[in-house]
Amino acid sequence: MNIALNKFELHLDITTENSAVITELKQQCSLSNAQLKQAIHQGALWLTRGKSTQRLRRIKKPLKIDDVLHFYYDKQVLSQQPNEALLIADCVDYSVWYKPYGMLSQGSKWSDHCTIARWAQTHLKPERAAFIVHRLDRAATGLILIAHSKKAARALSAMFEKHDLEKIYHIIIHGDHRSRPQPDRLSSDVDGKSASSHFTHINFDEKNNASLVQVKIDTGRKHQIRSHAASIEMPVVGDRLHGKLVEGTNTDNINLQLCAVALSFICPLTAAQRSFKLPEHLMPSLDTLQ
Repeated sequence: MNIALNKFELHLDITTENSAVITELKQQCSLSNAQLKQAIHQGALWLTRGKSTQRLRRIKKPLKIDDVLHFYYDKQVLSQQPNEALLIADCVDYSVWYKPYGMLSQGSKWSDHCTIARWAQTHLKPERAAFIVHRLDRAATGLILIAHSKKAARALSAMFEKHDLEKIYHIIIHGDHRSRPQPDRLSSDVDGKSASSHFTHINFDEKNNASLVQVKIDTGRKHQIRSHAASIEMPVVGDRLHGKLVEGTNTDNINLQLCAVALSFICPLTAAQRSFKLPEHLMPSLDTLQ
């Protein structure tokens, strides 16, 4: 069998001791060595050895009998290029980044080259392992923490699960939020689970009938802020999932205006107070709508 497709997957049982990754793959598909190496670098190859299955990038790693290679090739996925993330702070055990629009928090079996974790791993000096401890939607932007050891990942993940931190978001929503109570506590369930958000008006753009709002959340449900904004008929600008196109505005082609702008917590590793704030030019601005 020799596969030449834009999307396919291979699952290869290794029967020869010390066989080479590229040799095994070349026997089953018509991709060039360069194409195979690029796909592997982007996270398309996995290795099962014993009970463990992990992503494999070391093409010179000797294979053992009873290993299984899993190769997931999707030309369209692999051709995608992420926007550049920006390092906000390197705290050694973890780092703080600005995640841009379109960058994923977590990869798939097909690749991880467009994720914030992979970006952090390959752009930090010295290079370190990278572990996701919380997530931002693909369409959202803002501050995200990346752990660089399993110990840090466990400690930071527990901190997020217990909500032992303050997260502040800025969003731009359709409508005049000044008409709502200030602060505006929203507590409608999200996907059948209790959720609590606090919206506070910052500024209003009369021309586009849009408001800049600060948000603090007590819970972390998926799409919570977007759901709560839509529940008061003031959807987040650029939200194609929960919102709607608003005629007579300049917002139809704008990306989602939801950004994590500040994080504050007591570091679970050092007990030091840590606060991080996004630079002003990366925050949502009503000027974007002009």
